[in-house]
Amino acid sequence: MKKPGEPYRILMLGNSLTFANDMPRMLALLTGAQVVHHTRGGARLSEQLNPKTRLGAQTQAALSQEHWDYVVLQEMSHGPISSPERFFASVKQLCTQIRAAGTVPVLYATWAYQKGSSKLAAKGWDYDEMAHNLAEAYRTAAKENQALLAEVGLQFYQLADTCNLYAADGGHPSEAGSRLAAATIAVVIQTHKENKS
Repeated sequence: MKKPGEPYRILMLGNSLTFANDMPRMLALLTGAQVVHHTRGGARLSEQLNPKTRLGAQTQAALSQEHWDYVVLQEMSHGPISSPERFFASVKQLCTQIRAAGTVPVLYATWAYQKGSSKLAAKGWDYDEMAHNLAEAYRTAAKENQALLAEVGLQFYQLADTCNLYAADGGHPSEAGSRLAAATIAVVIQTHKENKS
């Protein structure tokens, strides 16, 4: 259990869209929280549930044995729309675990690949459609699981024409993109904390 005066703790579960540009450190600076991340490039949320994987074993131990105030969930970039059943099932299972421990789940809704990028072209997807479908999937998952929602992808969509939020590969965030993600997540968490007190 957390002792009075101890900083609150945030666990981030995701992949390179979380750890790029040391975004967890940005979130820690913005919130004053202790931020820990369990991430691996390309990881899906289903891996965080699988104790037979190194990442899953680490996450399952952390969820059952440690105290967290918030757990932030980030799915593989196109997972919510390319494998929706797996995405919704993973979010449901993780949110059930998180809430059973008295912790608050937060969905970190990510963004569409950059408009005009080779990543988008390789999938044959339309930018607006990818952005809309991702946002809808995360909103639905948040509503179904009573989770907080950090709509980072919506911020990217609204600012993409005026800010350089993407790395050169058109999928990962630039440093500015990671700063925007950290700020969006921080506002959601801090608003929730203020409403609770």
